[in-house]
Amino acid sequence: MQVKLKFLGGAKTVTGSRYLLEIDHLKILVDCGLFQGMKEYRLRNWDKFPVDPAEIDLVILTHAHIDHTGYLPKLVKEGFAGPIYCTFPTMELTKILLMDSAKLQEEEAAYAQKKGYSKHEKPQPLYNREDAEKVIPLLQPIYMEREERINDQTSFTYFNAGHILGAAILKIKVKGENQEKKIVFSGDLGRYHDPILNPPVRLPFADILLMESTYGNRKQSNPKPEEELGRAIRETFRNGGVAVIPAFAVGRTQMILYYLHLLQQKGKIPDIPIYVDSPMAIDVTKMYKDFSSYHRICPVLEEEGCNPFLHKNLHYYQSQESSMSLNNLRGDAIIISASGMATGGRILHHLYHRLPNEQDSIIFVGYQAEGTRGRRILDGEETVRMYGIDVKVKAKVFYIEGLSAHADQDELIEWAEGFTSRPKKVFLIHGEKEAAEGLAVRLKEDLDWHPIIPEYLESFELFEGI
Repeated sequence: MQVKLKFLGGAKTVTGSRYLLEIDHLKILVDCGLFQGMKEYRLRNWDKFPVDPAEIDLVILTHAHIDHTGYLPKLVKEGFAGPIYCTFPTMELTKILLMDSAKLQEEEAAYAQKKGYSKHEKPQPLYNREDAEKVIPLLQPIYMEREERINDQTSFTYFNAGHILGAAILKIKVKGENQEKKIVFSGDLGRYHDPILNPPVRLPFADILLMESTYGNRKQSNPKPEEELGRAIRETFRNGGVAVIPAFAVGRTQMILYYLHLLQQKGKIPDIPIYVDSPMAIDVTKMYKDFSSYHRICPVLEEEGCNPFLHKNLHYYQSQESSMSLNNLRGDAIIISASGMATGGRILHHLYHRLPNEQDSIIFVGYQAEGTRGRRILDGEETVRMYGIDVKVKAKVFYIEGLSAHADQDELIEWAEGFTSRPKKVFLIHGEKEAAEGLAVRLKEDLDWHPIIPEYLESFELFEGI
């Protein structure tokens, strides 16, 4: 039996997670993400897929984020027709995220044509809503910690990863004639002290480990990020401005709502309205009631006045008209909108109207990948381009550390320490080059591991004749 691994994405970058595992003639694609951020990465979405999608037998998803699921409509469009395994919350989140991704791409293509800032005469989306809908019947939900058999030699099991609702660590077992091997994909690991989600499960054994390294060179030193968030809100309030928080609809928005509710309850920020301007975030927030066993705030949801997702100051805005009406606000309000890296979505029109205002503020609450609009604003660029126009950055910009849904370097090491024996091969994935290198140094110093940082499209033979 031969087992091979090819890195089709998520190598020296935090985006486009796609890993092809070949077990003899069985082809498993672990995650199927969209490349985001820098143009050279985004162009990979348009490249011919490195393997014929019709030859892939199945896809296994670790979680629903677009950098792990967003290429699925294109994969199906190009011939993939097998099952797509995921946890129950991941299935529901993936439906929401893919439809939103398709809608955004259609809108961006139409807008580029209208404004004439594309080099193509008729810009096309990577896929449309009809393509996204074709993915949905292929989604097959699996329970956590319940072994799923693929064939006589291969099975897989999910374990809680924290990070977002339904996110999983994936363990694949391969049984040869003589021995059994375990291949573990960490997926994206969450925090050990997340206020909403349970901590990631630590596994004792892995022969091969693929481990995320998003924050591999960083320690999130802020133990109480809500206090820093409170300071930013109070400063904006004193300036008579509006605080705009770009936040991903899945996970980050719910955490911010939790902290804002806590701060208002304690009187640490003023009792001003909070507007969630993201139809997707609204749909996702409802899911926390449907999947109460996947998080730890379920008792609170039932108590009057204690639900961070439903209280007098909180307003959910679904329609485009209500979203546009927020442009008229002159102060004393908080607007939360997606996307979290300001790469698209409703947040763009809020930034377009708020960035030139000195009294307003932009509060970043999560990682801003290289090449994204969010990173450029955070890096202090004086203008930022959107809708084909250079917009001046005069608003106060804050970055709140410690609100990330990703484990930091210390937490990654803590998770790695859970293995009772050293994996034979460790690959550091889903991290920019410096982050992966920083984690590699710590793993070598602390655990005497010798990790590999793979290149894009690099292949490895994992086992032969097991």
